[in-house]
Amino acid sequence: MGGALLRGWLRAGFPPTAIAVREPQPSAQMTALLQEKGIPMLPEDEPDVMVLAVKPQILPEVLPEVVNHVGPHTVVLSIAAGRTVSGIADQFRDGTAIVRAMPNLPAEVGRGVTGAFPNANVTDAQRELCDKLLRAVGEVVWVDDEGQLDAVTAVSGSGPAYVFYLAECLAHAAEEAGLPSDMAMKLARATVEGAGELMHRSPLEAAKLRENVTSPGGTTAAALAVLSKDEGLKALMREAIAAAARRSRELSQ
Repeated sequence: MGGALLRGWLRAGFPPTAIAVREPQPSAQMTALLQEKGIPMLPEDEPDVMVLAVKPQILPEVLPEVVNHVGPHTVVLSIAAGRTVSGIADQFRDGTAIVRAMPNLPAEVGRGVTGAFPNANVTDAQRELCDKLLRAVGEVVWVDDEGQLDAVTAVSGSGPAYVFYLAECLAHAAEEAGLPSDMAMKLARATVEGAGELMHRSPLEAAKLRENVTSPGGTTAAALAVLSKDEGLKALMREAIAAAARRSRELSQ
């Protein structure tokens, strides 16, 4: 995800000279990108923003290496899943501005969405800067309560996997309906991709788009009658989101 953010910043026109990367074991691809763009491998002493783009389980090992680079005017932007603002703040001096963010996988193609929460020390200018950095890879939603990030994680953080699984299930059902496997997957992928792009471009609500493609008594209506039977898909999705949010809370303890 750190690499996706970096590529997003470069696409958005952020000057490479304003960026520094600290990566003890960079991939060959990352090393080549840094060399090509002239991005240094050592952070500034007191940057305006320090982005913590690491896996949550190694964050305790990383923080001691970077804590001395955080000055009184630095905002720490963390995308380490499940790591709370208070847990991160414990590692820095009192009064450190911290933003906790939860991006998702489509950030890789500039179509992500990120939920973010600032602590009380974040100024309007720092929040605006973090918003600008996160918008380089998609949309941003700011929440008023850090606890809401558990629901954000369940919906958008984990959500791409639900969509991929939908494509899998659609393809499997197509095979059972008599289509060859390669054709089934091609149809399923193109349908999910196309529907997503249509929803992206259309000003209409998802419910209205669904209604527009559902003719009374037609094939789509017959299928939706099954999916909505006894709340069907809606009930399953509610249960899935609750399970993911619950696990998010457990991981943040």
